[in-house]
Amino acid sequence: MRLKHVKGAHEKIEKSEMVIKNPESYKGSFCDLFVNHHPIHIEIGMGKGNFIIGMALKYPDVNFIGIEKYDSVLVRALDKLDEPLPNLKFIRMDATMIENVFDHEIDVIYLNFSDPWPKKRHAHRRLTSPEFLKRYDALFKEQKNIVIKTDNRKLFEYSLISFNEYGYHFDELSLNLYQDDLTDNVQTEYERKFHELGFPIYKIRVYK
Repeated sequence: MRLKHVKGAHEKIEKSEMVIKNPESYKGSFCDLFVNHHPIHIEIGMGKGNFIIGMALKYPDVNFIGIEKYDSVLVRALDKLDEPLPNLKFIRMDATMIENVFDHEIDVIYLNFSDPWPKKRHAHRRLTSPEFLKRYDALFKEQKNIVIKTDNRKLFEYSLISFNEYGYHFDELSLNLYQDDLTDNVQTEYERKFHELGFPIYKIRVYK
């Protein structure tokens, strides 16, 4: 995917109090950053922030951290906020570095419309690959909880196999989310686009 350069994105991110500039310094103590002991949920690859912002507004007693690799994407999330939310922070980083930032303090990981990396030789880059599941082990506080949504059936099938082989249990599995109960659903940008085009949205929550 070719990203459009956003002029001034890096400077805006550096100035924003919503963005954690030195996340490694909070490793194991993100509760101190939020000044409470509420559950911490993270979204890896948050895109333009629709989902993570919507969740933070809907659940004020949960702390949310959105992780995004690209300045030009992260800045779009900042543009959507008229004022900071006390239970929401952003981190600009690559997901491969995630175990350097968190240490047994995360309650839920969201993986929404992740890059499917369709070529077999790139399978290790998928956020539901065994390589990433192993990384996540060091993040979770107690029970491991992962929620994924995607329009990509092959990635969904791959993820189901990967979760099963890694010992996760399945819950809330949907092969067409918009034909099921949507009471707790918060849309992402891609989700809205693909749903409007008539594509089924796949979702599952797994735990271990």
